[in-house]
Amino acid sequence: MFKLKVEASLNKVERWIEQHNYKGYDPSDGLTSFLRPLTFKNTLLERILQQIGRQSPVNLRPLMGIKPLESAQGRSYAAWGYLERYRRTREPLYKAKALDCLEWMDRNKSPNYQDHSWGYLFDYASRGGRRAGYESTAVWTGLTGQVFLEAYELFGIERHLEVIKSASRWMKMIPREKTLTGACISYTATGQGSIHNANMIGAAFLAGAAQYTRDDRALEVAREAMQYSCSRQLGDGAWYYAEKNNCRWVDNFHTGYNLDSLKRYARYSGDLSFQQNLAKGIEYYRNTFIRDDGFPRYYCKRSYPLDIQCASQSIETLTFFCGELPDCLILARKVADWTIENMQDEDGHFYYRLYPFGLKAKVPLIHWGQATMYRALACLLSKL
Repeated sequence: MFKLKVEASLNKVERWIEQHNYKGYDPSDGLTSFLRPLTFKNTLLERILQQIGRQSPVNLRPLMGIKPLESAQGRSYAAWGYLERYRRTREPLYKAKALDCLEWMDRNKSPNYQDHSWGYLFDYASRGGRRAGYESTAVWTGLTGQVFLEAYELFGIERHLEVIKSASRWMKMIPREKTLTGACISYTATGQGSIHNANMIGAAFLAGAAQYTRDDRALEVAREAMQYSCSRQLGDGAWYYAEKNNCRWVDNFHTGYNLDSLKRYARYSGDLSFQQNLAKGIEYYRNTFIRDDGFPRYYCKRSYPLDIQCASQSIETLTFFCGELPDCLILARKVADWTIENMQDEDGHFYYRLYPFGLKAKVPLIHWGQATMYRALACLLSKL
């Protein structure tokens, strides 16, 4: 019965994504509002405008003139979900859908660089400052590169290998913070920004690319990156978001990114020297972020707001590790069951956030919730 429940939920969110032509809102789309000129190009005011849309439990975007947008991240995760469904069913339709999304990603790489890389398609502001639209990040280039890796493993299409080589060149080109214990891949190419999940996602992709390109330099950069982050893992198995004093928090989905990336790195590279870090990390993750009822906590010391990205990443990470730790599948089932019951609308889309006292932000985001949940549920269904 539970398998049928997951499949029904998966089909509903798939229909929602396709009916909306892979477009939707994004947590960080506030600067596309017609109100932006009132920020007078002040980064703090831009952050405030962006946070109005991001934090409000009521969807203010239509009033702010914010429209559903194309999303490189949404297409990437949708393709990833299609690949997983094709791997399980061998239905040609899922192959065709995946290839269509990948072709879109190929065409819509960032115009800022000759090689393939991806980022948000709109301007946004963060603690690190303002970032222009199409400015690529190691996070989205690494995750999208991973989708091309999995497609190449399945279909052996030469164009996908060319994209992998191209994205690998971009990842090796961006700055790195060199230390006595490893070197951290920067978040972007425009300056050094050392953030663990970006570093580890980039490393996992480079290790995967090296498997098919025989690029020793890519493997070397990947190992140094993992050395940087693993040497800074906390004693209990957690990672801070980053090492700067204002970035020392521990949350669900960034920890999940780190664990998935470290496992992929080991699989691609054959380097097992960080297995103790991996074991400590997954033990910390499953004991810290999943409540007994399946509620996926946001922070290590605080549950709310429940964010749909925490749900999707919990399902994906726990499913990814269920081969080594069978009880992870039990936890993944609990999270999926709780999320479907409490966070999925009748029209198929998943709500953005749940606040205390049952207040829900029901805004339909595209990659943050729909595409990530699609990928996560597709992975879970394959294991049931």
